[in-house]
Amino acid sequence: APDVDLDGPLQMQISQLDYNNYVGVIGIGRIKRGKVKPNQQVTIIDSEGKTRNAKVGKVLTHLGLERIDSDIAEAGDIIAITGLGELNISDTICDPQNVEALPALSVDEPTVSMFFCVNTSPFCGKEGKFVTSRQILDRLNKELVHNVALRVEETEDADAFRVSGRGELHLSVLIENMRREGFELAVSRPKVIFREIDGRKQEPYENVTLDVEEQHQGSVMQALGERKGDLKNMNPDGKGRVRLDYVIPSRGLIGFRSEFMTMTSGTGLLYSTFSHYDDIRPGEVGQRQNGVLISNGQGKAVAFALFGLQDRGKLFLGHGAEVYEGQIIGIHSRSNDLTVNCLTGKKLTNMRASGTDEAVILVPPIKMSLEQALEFIDDDELVEVTPTSIRIRKRHLTENDRRRANRGQKEE
Repeated sequence: APDVDLDGPLQMQISQLDYNNYVGVIGIGRIKRGKVKPNQQVTIIDSEGKTRNAKVGKVLTHLGLERIDSDIAEAGDIIAITGLGELNISDTICDPQNVEALPALSVDEPTVSMFFCVNTSPFCGKEGKFVTSRQILDRLNKELVHNVALRVEETEDADAFRVSGRGELHLSVLIENMRREGFELAVSRPKVIFREIDGRKQEPYENVTLDVEEQHQGSVMQALGERKGDLKNMNPDGKGRVRLDYVIPSRGLIGFRSEFMTMTSGTGLLYSTFSHYDDIRPGEVGQRQNGVLISNGQGKAVAFALFGLQDRGKLFLGHGAEVYEGQIIGIHSRSNDLTVNCLTGKKLTNMRASGTDEAVILVPPIKMSLEQALEFIDDDELVEVTPTSIRIRKRHLTENDRRRANRGQKEE
């Protein structure tokens, strides 16, 4: 049972925030001491020691995934509370006759950033309801109310915003929520946030704890070693599972979670927290070795053309899929990018002898999740996210624009 005091004066700390258009900010936390009822008078102490009085609106408890109204909640209960106005993580809610703050909670600083851009592809506006920069910025600012580890910065480009968070999973959850709400946007590859400390460029490191079955231990340790992780502790439980403690650069974790779940067949557990900033470890982590296949036109992909492209690499789409110029349709088997035509159908003539037609059999295309797409893309590519589709595209859609951009980079 939790270590609580049922009969003492109320004391509760806010550990999570939510927002509702009807009731405003909702504070979520565990009651450390005492009891709370709707319409009760309370005092709120912030992390700087400032106090203010307020009246509790509703007291909500959890039943499965639902929140239900409650007449009373007592010490040990995890509740949501409304009507207290602006709240912050670490605020203590207590009895006005016994004002006593709990120790402040620490919120990890962002370690990964990416750009959220207005979708500029030819399919812009076909699948989403909210597509403009103003709508995207309003949604991001709304997220800041309760997502305390998130940072949003406007850039010189009015159609792009730099969004920083605790990791690529943190940001991909936000993107997934936005697409389900009807937003359409393009996002860049996640990058770690470097800092200049004492004249040296340093990168963030994470403490990672993994719990895996012993049969998967070797492959997990090999993958983390390739991502520049240092093993600090290994503790078998004697029942077929082993716990691993690592310190790893934050860039080594980008894309690792989905790989880890595949590697352990969904049985592995992974938990990470920010550790410290330290010198950058040399070498690239998780960079793609292969080039990509890029569509040279707009239209519907045709099985006959895709069949001929299968020898060039693995495809991301099948027959009848809508494509546009600059969209990435597959992984090239070599290290360079290749612009291809996936729109050309078979010429229909009566000059062929019967029986010479080849059976067109397509290998099932690779379907990427949002996290896999974010890990896959390179610096000159974007993930186009809509309510119904996830597409990968080049930042510059036409081949001439891409050549011009590459020339500019070489001159620099």
